[in-house]
Amino acid sequence: MAQEPPQIAIIGAGIFVKSQYLPRLAEISDLVVLKAIWSRSEKSSMEAADIARKVFPNVECKWGDHGLDEIIRDSNIFGVVVALAGQIQVDMSLKLLKAGKHVLQEKPAAASISEVETALSCYKSLYTNPSAQKIWAVAENYRFEPAFVESKKLMSEIGDMMSVQVIIEGSMNSSNPYFSSSWRRNFTGGFILDMGVHYIAGLRMLVGCEVASVSAMTSHVDMTLPPPDTISSLFQLENGCSGVFVMLVSSKSPKIVWRVVGLSGTVQVERGNNNGRHGYVTTLFGGNGETKSNFYPFSGVTEELKSFLSDISIGTLEKGGKIEGEGRYSYVEGARDVAVLDAMLESGMKQGAFVKVKKF
Repeated sequence: MAQEPPQIAIIGAGIFVKSQYLPRLAEISDLVVLKAIWSRSEKSSMEAADIARKVFPNVECKWGDHGLDEIIRDSNIFGVVVALAGQIQVDMSLKLLKAGKHVLQEKPAAASISEVETALSCYKSLYTNPSAQKIWAVAENYRFEPAFVESKKLMSEIGDMMSVQVIIEGSMNSSNPYFSSSWRRNFTGGFILDMGVHYIAGLRMLVGCEVASVSAMTSHVDMTLPPPDTISSLFQLENGCSGVFVMLVSSKSPKIVWRVVGLSGTVQVERGNNNGRHGYVTTLFGGNGETKSNFYPFSGVTEELKSFLSDISIGTLEKGGKIEGEGRYSYVEGARDVAVLDAMLESGMKQGAFVKVKKF
């Protein structure tokens, strides 16, 4: 008998749920049953549910405390996607984990290092029996983007690393749907932290080692954005290689590029498009002068959802046993992204003082 797809719920009905999660889940509707969508308000929940019903006709609309309790008590819901304001995601995730649900939480993993430490401590304390531990995943799609998966393989061809450059010139202006997001504007670190975890995740995946220390300067130039809106940082990797991370939240000429220079060549990942499809171009510059480039359209959100659904599907078959989730989306991985940016922001507040990155 064929296994039934896992049943999940979505907590949150904002921009990202409507523009990304629902369309991506629709693409893999044979792998999942979307049973419920929850929001604080009935209106938001109904709007999202109306979109979802085009593919998931039986999805239920839930709102408020009562609706959340119904999801928590529903033993048929094994997994929950949490996509809320960054300030409240951790508390919601822990509440659902305590109720026995597997959780895929939107990035960032937490709003600060102190919240990360508290979250990890609470997560461990939930399970007196380690075999009962549920998956707490952080939805960092960059670790699932094909461009980074393939570029990581190319790193073996460039020899010892000599230098790393990450240049982010963003496009967060009034035409961006997230520009007016109130929680991001009331978030410590603002858009730098919310957006920046993506670029740190790409950096860490590409180089294959951790950032050990940083020295950064921050500033606030565009008064339509929350502070800071620019950051320029030197960093040193644990392997001894150094690099630069420069991020502007908004630029008139957007550009996003990671570049790793080695003794025998260079690997570069740059935002691009191909026939209207957005994605990344990966390039290997060989020591013999040859250049090889490939374009990979964005598909990281779909791939991370497929991975999460696969892992919790195993859980439906092996009730009572601990499930080892995909390492790329582990909460600790998300915490390490936050730790790097937190160190950069701390250094910026101290006018470039040397700061060691917290280890998790």
